[in-house]
Amino acid sequence: MIKQLTKKEFFKKMASEGWGLTFGDMLLRPRRSGVKPVNTNVSTMFSRRVPLKIPIVSAAMDTVTEATMAIELAMLGGLGVIHRALSPKDQAKQVAHVKLRMNNGFINCPITINPKTSVNNVLKMKTEKDYLFDTFPVVEHDGKLVGLLNKKRFDMCIDKTVRVADIMLKSEELITVKKKISLEAAYQIMLEKNEKVLLLIDDNGLLAGIYTFSDIKRDKSKESVTYNIDKNGQLYVGAAIGVGEEALERAALLVKNGVDVLVIDTAHGDSAEVYSTLKTLRGLSQYDGVDIVAGNIAEGDAARALAEAGADGIKIGVGPGSICTTRIITGVGVPQITAIYECWEAIRSYNIPVCADGGIREPGDISKAIAAGASSVMLGSILAGTDPTPGDVIEKDGKQFKRYRGMGSSSAMKESAAARERYRQGSIEVNKVVPEGVDVEIPYKRSLSDVVYRYVGGLRASMGYLGATTIAELQEKACFIRQTPVGLAEAYPHILTLGETSSHRKEV
Repeated sequence: MIKQLTKKEFFKKMASEGWGLTFGDMLLRPRRSGVKPVNTNVSTMFSRRVPLKIPIVSAAMDTVTEATMAIELAMLGGLGVIHRALSPKDQAKQVAHVKLRMNNGFINCPITINPKTSVNNVLKMKTEKDYLFDTFPVVEHDGKLVGLLNKKRFDMCIDKTVRVADIMLKSEELITVKKKISLEAAYQIMLEKNEKVLLLIDDNGLLAGIYTFSDIKRDKSKESVTYNIDKNGQLYVGAAIGVGEEALERAALLVKNGVDVLVIDTAHGDSAEVYSTLKTLRGLSQYDGVDIVAGNIAEGDAARALAEAGADGIKIGVGPGSICTTRIITGVGVPQITAIYECWEAIRSYNIPVCADGGIREPGDISKAIAAGASSVMLGSILAGTDPTPGDVIEKDGKQFKRYRGMGSSSAMKESAAARERYRQGSIEVNKVVPEGVDVEIPYKRSLSDVVYRYVGGLRASMGYLGATTIAELQEKACFIRQTPVGLAEAYPHILTLGETSSHRKEV
């Protein structure tokens, strides 16, 4: 019988023999279990204060995560990290887009307009700021509520040069309350009055907030039970920044627009620039309520150093991505499972989550990454090609694709200063950069929820095999065993009879 080693014993033995291991090099041993997959709890943390209902985070790549992806993934329980190959202003708008998408039925600080503004200017503001809503309270400069502009008023307005005051619903036509009431009470008033908006005003007639029917209805129907939302009922969202002065300017705009977690996103997180930026941000009071995740690294010592510098989460992975060529170009990296375990082991006492970024191919790889110590996984290629990813669907030979590229690809580095800076080539001429990634076309997958369901389902099934009801229990109970290349081949479908006789078997 093969001796069953504990997780610590297993990795210690592998290290003593000079082995660095990744997903295909090992399996999780099954254990006696009374746990059914449907009864498992896969909630976890991305950083100290940013939770996840499912342990999936979308990569900060320009072909993966913008506001649409961040919204849809957060509604499924995960988190989107908006890429930084955007101007600071545009990235901040994307964050605001996510935060405004969902709330708990009451908006404390609604976007307002002035009655003297032209309808054209309101429409221009909507376009510039990417607002998805059409309802705007109309207030005077002193904050006094004088009316409301809604979709019906926009649609019925033929002459867009007129002032808002000429087409708005007047204050006396609006349904208002003078004190904050429960969502249930607001819901009943809106049902009775057949109105979708209920406005809160103070004793002086100043606007103090808005209740929205659609969000209250969503909350009552429990549709939002899977949503990864903050205490205000808004979706959690992250955003990537770089290092140095530009990163500080970008971070300030992102925080102003409501970002929950900043991700210092570099190819080499164990560098002076990352430590300097992290320490500077941690020293500024305006970031006290915002988590900062730093990466990428692959060594325990680096994880410990980032933890001591003030990181609220650490991102693991040097070169494991499906379209990353860092290890080929530079010869540098650590196989991902070994990197995850060593970083987790180094900072267990700090209570800081680690995120495994890269290398995930199959649902079972998520289970292995988490069992090795990751609290979450960051996915790029797995989510690429789904509807909410940026870019158009491409038709080729009757098949559909979407573009997917590494931020170290030649095209990304030529188009984006942020991509060049991520790979520490910001000062190099554009035509002389050394790519560390590739640009591909990936099959169009359509539904994000179908992809997420499959991968989270694999994790739940794994937890059932190990008798683990929670992520923490999975990490505690996990025991690994090495497998040979032949063992890996055995794991995949092989020598299948596909509607043929035994003498005409087809291998797949």
